Amino acid sequence: MNLVQLKSKVTYYGLLAAFCTGVVFLPACGDKTPRETTEVKTDSVAVTTEKEEIPPYEGERFADLKILRYEIKGFDELPLSQKKLLYYLSEAGRCGRDITYDQNYKHNILVRKTLENIYKTYNGDKSGEDWTKFETYLKRVWFSNGIHHHYSEKKLMPEFSYEFFESLVTNSDQTGFSLAEGQDATAFLAMLKPVIFDANVDGKKVNKTKGQDLVKTSAANFYENITQKEVEAFYKNFANPNDETPISYGLNSQLIKGEAPDNILVGLQKDGVYEYKYGIGTAEKRGKYAAALEKMVFWLEKASTVAESAGQKKVIDLLVQYYKTGDLKTFDEMSIAWAESTDTNIDFINGFIEVYGDPLGYRANYESVIFMDDKEASKRMAVLSENAQYFEDNSSIMEEHKKKNVKGVTYRIITVINEAGDAAPSTPIGINLPNANWIRQQHGSKSVSLGNIEDAYNHASGGKTIAEFYPTEELQNRQKEYGDVGGKMHTALHEVIGHASGQINKGVGTPKETLKNYSSTLEEARADLVALYYLLDPKLVDLGLLPSVEAGKAEYDSYIMNGMMLQLRRLDEGADIEEDHMRNRQLVAKWAFEKGQAENVIEKKMIDGKTYFLVNDYDKLRVIFGELLKEIQRLKSEGDYAAAEKLVEGYGVKVDAEMLKEVKERYAQFDIAPYSGFLQPVLEPVMEGEEIKDIKVRYSTSFVEQMMNFSDNYSFLKGQ
Repeated sequence: MNLVQLKSKVTYYGLLAAFCTGVVFLPACGDKTPRETTEVKTDSVAVTTEKEEIPPYEGERFADLKILRYEIKGFDELPLSQKKLLYYLSEAGRCGRDITYDQNYKHNILVRKTLENIYKTYNGDKSGEDWTKFETYLKRVWFSNGIHHHYSEKKLMPEFSYEFFESLVTNSDQTGFSLAEGQDATAFLAMLKPVIFDANVDGKKVNKTKGQDLVKTSAANFYENITQKEVEAFYKNFANPNDETPISYGLNSQLIKGEAPDNILVGLQKDGVYEYKYGIGTAEKRGKYAAALEKMVFWLEKASTVAESAGQKKVIDLLVQYYKTGDLKTFDEMSIAWAESTDTNIDFINGFIEVYGDPLGYRANYESVIFMDDKEASKRMAVLSENAQYFEDNSSIMEEHKKKNVKGVTYRIITVINEAGDAAPSTPIGINLPNANWIRQQHGSKSVSLGNIEDAYNHASGGKTIAEFYPTEELQNRQKEYGDVGGKMHTALHEVIGHASGQINKGVGTPKETLKNYSSTLEEARADLVALYYLLDPKLVDLGLLPSVEAGKAEYDSYIMNGMMLQLRRLDEGADIEEDHMRNRQLVAKWAFEKGQAENVIEKKMIDGKTYFLVNDYDKLRVIFGELLKEIQRLKSEGDYAAAEKLVEGYGVKVDAEMLKEVKERYAQFDIAPYSGFLQPVLEPVMEGEEIKDIKVRYSTSFVEQMMNFSDNYSFLKGQ
């Protein structure tokens, strides 16, 4: 895990849980929904606004992707000050869009702008099969914020030929390409050819294969001219395991081996290695991404003027200061202020937060999520955070690893207004921040479930796969009746209780220092196991959080089937599991299956030539989950790297090739897109002269139209 003004990570499990209970994506719906136009009278002008009906949740489909929409309920009833705050924060968030592209791969912005220029200016035939393949490739690059798949990490390979691409460049407006001084189209194409068309050149964004140099073999743009051993040695110079308030070293910088130029903002440096800090800096020393961060700060300073409370204003002002200086101590101050600011309707995430994109877990991708409280739903779920100490006290982990006083775990169900950076188009459904363990322990944390995002997934789902993967009527009925509520409670427990539980022993470094490349996988496993352990606890029924323990059983069924089988459909044949959440789920499921074999707790059963994994004893499975939770918390608390490596490599990485083949064949009949993402609602100000009189929501209906608009209006960084 890691951080930023809150601690998040997309818990992909919730989406997959929906898959396991039968998500079916419908064919693309391309028609735009008619809109009702109204006229708003002001003192001096007539301002035309549009009152839109909500478009269908299901959008277009391409490659292995489905584009959905989410609805913002209650926005029109907000006071103007809150609408302005949401608008300013949304604009700020989008200004960092280019940062995510550049972080994912150093050539991403150049490739994206090249493709967009072709799309706008190509003067050849735009109706043929090759052009359609070009459009699909462009959409995939947009969806993944670069040329590597957003989930598998592999390079996206075009289905059109290099010769066709050459003709596209040649027959497009040359002034729209980012040609270097003195460079012609021939040299430009020669430079791009291996970047786009050679699968062996920077072929994986994040590589986590044991025994390889994870820095040298990862295309993510966090390191330059440096090896994994050199990175680890560099940070050993600064880490202090006895520091009870450690800063998150490396979070907001690129680490480079070489001599630092005089005109850049530098962080830590030693023995010919230096950090190129993300920040605005000064006229004399500019930080990386300064051009985008300046635009972001412009909108954040506007947001500060309409903050709902003094505490929220402090958060925004500290974020501005952090972006100007790149000072990680300021970041921690902001994170504390954010965790303690719980009295507002509007809230947001903006910053360098999650470290899943860094193979070593130091550096964070930029992301932004803007949201408001769903007051009624949050009120119903407040009991979860109110009982956080109960869950900690009754956990299966060792007593010395339990927190004696769980601080400030606040939980809300939220309505998302806008997402950007690493949070879009593929979005989290649950967030828990800050990531820094010491801040969580001393100052508390916030957890949110993205209510309208989950609603959108549910509206776009069906039930066709239930009969395919749950062989009995009892299992099928349980999934239909309890699968949704069980999945949502898993997400809530994962974020609110799971990520907030346990503590590290004194004198032990942070997990990214001790567990290194296995830290994120094991943090997600720990949070999942906390959720699984309590899903069968009658306390949840007593608290009114679950209608019955049958909901917990439904989630056990779903989790085991998913971890052992269903998630494999996302992999290519012959692949290992790379993504942390997938590794986590297989690790938990396979470990539980193995440990329960003597008593047949989970049964692998063949019915009519098809494989199923069926839970025979739910209570014993809960005990097994508790044992694994205890062990993972131990190795995290003690920093036991050897045990971490053995656990993840032994259970979470290797794939049963025959099982993968079978799952793909069984899913093929449903024609379901494995991945989904979202179009973003657009907040549009209604102006009277220079003054904002209102803010309206417009629901976009075209992925291409939205992404081209974003590129036209929020591109502040140059490609390389």
